[in-house]
Amino acid sequence: MAEYGVDYTREGHLGIITMNRPERLNTFNTTMFASLEKVIQEVQKHLPRVLILAGAGGTFSAGFDVNPDNPYVDRLSKALASGDHAPVADCIYEFRRIIDALINLPVPIIAALDGKAYGGGAELASRCDIRVMDPDAEVCFAEVRLGLMPDWGGGATLAALLGPAKAADLILTARKMDAREAEKIGFINRISPPGKVLDEAKSMAGMIAENGPRSVRYALEVIRKSTGLTLAENLAFEAERAISLISSGECLHGIGAFLMKKKPEFPDMD
Repeated sequence: MAEYGVDYTREGHLGIITMNRPERLNTFNTTMFASLEKVIQEVQKHLPRVLILAGAGGTFSAGFDVNPDNPYVDRLSKALASGDHAPVADCIYEFRRIIDALINLPVPIIAALDGKAYGGGAELASRCDIRVMDPDAEVCFAEVRLGLMPDWGGGATLAALLGPAKAADLILTARKMDAREAEKIGFINRISPPGKVLDEAKSMAGMIAENGPRSVRYALEVIRKSTGLTLAENLAFEAERAISLISSGECLHGIGAFLMKKKPEFPDMD
């Protein structure tokens, strides 16, 4: 059994997913992807109100493990040698299926970025809903240096997040971006105190978790769909979700507490 993998812990309403392979900068091989898939299944059984994605050992993740002992590398090398594109497609779609399953979990996901968020790690961060970054951390979309390109969904997501020009700058130069620049261009939401990125992420997650879970989930759904819909479509979808939300009665807990000048206590969703 491998001595590394992806870990999952619960702290009240918060869930924390930790990429735990620090000796390889939390890079992903077959074991890491399989472990992440199991964690996703565990999360789905009893959804937290907020998820935090973090890395062990003082770094977020350097993405895909390109070392020869990664079985994926062996599969891809044999495919290139034979000229068979099918195994390449199989690998790419397998990566995307697992990562998409993580990102599509219907709760807010906060990336806690420390150390290095390189390659696929930068892509994972870009696909989260919120990003908090240690002042000494670095983000680098490094794929083109290796003759590769973003393929975990981070290229398209980065363009939607920052606009095509800024995405082209970061992806095509493969340059490193520090926390100050990341905050200035809108890649991250906030910079944590030194060495406190997980604490900062937990603080932000705690603020979200205090709110109505159905309210948060429905609002997040509208936000996530906003880049793929026209404004008119998104306005119509927002109205639909608002109708469903109010009809659920969750607002009775919030408005009742407000009128009584009390802190609301929202029940979990079924």
